[in-house]
Amino acid sequence: MNIYFACSITGGREFEPVYREIVDALTKDGHEIPTSHLAQSEAIEKERVLSPRDVYTRDVNWIENCDVLIAEVSVPSHGVGYEIAYALQVGKPALCLYQEGRKVSKMITGNPHVDLRVESYSSVPEAIQKAQKFLKK
Repeated sequence: MNIYFACSITGGREFEPVYREIVDALTKDGHEIPTSHLAQSEAIEKERVLSPRDVYTRDVNWIENCDVLIAEVSVPSHGVGYEIAYALQVGKPALCLYQEGRKVSKMITGNPHVDLRVESYSSVPEAIQKAQKFLKK
C-alpha cells in the first residue's frame, strides 16, 4: 500500500523518534512511503533547499497518488493539518495518531468525516498497532 506519512517538520521535531519507528515498522510490513525521509533527522536540511512551491507540488502529487494518509499529530503543524484536509477532500482515508495527553486541534478531533479516524496511543508499539489495524480495513 502507498502511504503518505505526515508529521511536523517546521512546527517541532520532538517526536522524530516516534515518526521514525512508525515509518520503519510500516516499511517492514511492505508498504511504500514516499515521505519516509521526513522521519529522519536530516529532513529539515533536505527540505530547506526546496522552494515552497516545489514542496507543495510534490506533496500534493504524493497525496493524490497515495492509498491512505497516516499523520502523527502530537506536535501542531499547519502543513500536516492542510495535508489531512487535502487528503480527505480528494477521497483518501486518513488516520491521525497522537500521544495520550497531548492537545490536538478540535478541527481534527471534532471532524466527523467518514474517512477520518483519530486515535490516541500510550506507547509507540500501540501507535504502530493502530496504524496496522487501520491499513487492514
